[in-house]
Amino acid sequence: MEIYSEYEDKVIRSKVFLADIDYKEALEKLYPLINRFDAQRKLQDTKFYSRLERDIIAGCMMPPITIAFVSENIEGIGNWQKYINENINSAYILDGIQRMNTLQRASSQNGFEETRKLLLNIIISPTKDMLLYRMITLNNGQKPMTPRHQIEILTQEIFDFSHLKIDIQSEKDRSEQTIRGAFNLGDISKGYLAYLTNNVHNENTKIIGEKMDQILIGRILDSQITDLKIEFKDIIELIDKIASVNEEIKTWLKVSNNLIGFCVGIKVSYETIKLESPESIVEEIRKFEEAFKAINPSKVNLGKYRRELSKYFIEEYNIIKNKSADELVETFAELTL
Repeated sequence: MEIYSEYEDKVIRSKVFLADIDYKEALEKLYPLINRFDAQRKLQDTKFYSRLERDIIAGCMMPPITIAFVSENIEGIGNWQKYINENINSAYILDGIQRMNTLQRASSQNGFEETRKLLLNIIISPTKDMLLYRMITLNNGQKPMTPRHQIEILTQEIFDFSHLKIDIQSEKDRSEQTIRGAFNLGDISKGYLAYLTNNVHNENTKIIGEKMDQILIGRILDSQITDLKIEFKDIIELIDKIASVNEEIKTWLKVSNNLIGFCVGIKVSYETIKLESPESIVEEIRKFEEAFKAINPSKVNLGKYRRELSKYFIEEYNIIKNKSADELVETFAELTL
């Protein structure tokens, strides 16, 4: 692999490189990366890429592949070529999985030239959130993979939950062995989507799926995620810190709508809540629940208002601390008009 140009992406505060790699090395080092995501986009019918396969044998220049790395200490890397080559096994293919699969198939045919060059776009990003932002923009408009699916993939495959005290399980994990008290990975994914869009209402069956995907993309691109000082991993670690030591907090956060509201509201109150004791947080949660019970369930969509009010509760935590439950009921009455 040879790097021949270096650039800076100021939006995602990342380094971007143009490089090339011969087909032989690409199949050795990049092709295995298509299996990094268990839930990655399903490979298209081979007929869909049969023309590209024939063109590769005929000697075409294949469109560039985009690969990415996450490194929190970008400025300390220095030797980019060495870093990329030494860490290639931890890279992600953001754009080009279908093409890599086609290249692999073409390699078994007569006339395949393994010395031909494949162009690469390489991104080295400081955070997983920035990487997802770029992934969304790269894949926008590709129907086989919706924005929601991309977020589900990154939640499961990029975030490392192994060091947490709390357990997080996917539906697949639960079908094999259920861990009592574990968080649902699907709920964490919904929380991540809420964090990215800065919106607690990202599921609406009244809107056609394709249009809803367009709305979600717009929300993500408009949410100024690239300016945020708090990463989603910080939120997960805060949840772990408070939920792992207090069962009442854990039970509250395991309610999907509460978790969604928390993941948006905490962007405002992170510095405050991370200094709060679990006992203090529990008292505020009890106050919230007492006030929430005053809402007439026959008059409103409780799920909708739980998302909205839990967001408000976390976002305005400092103000709510000084209110009684009755005062909070009055506030909720105004917010649910």
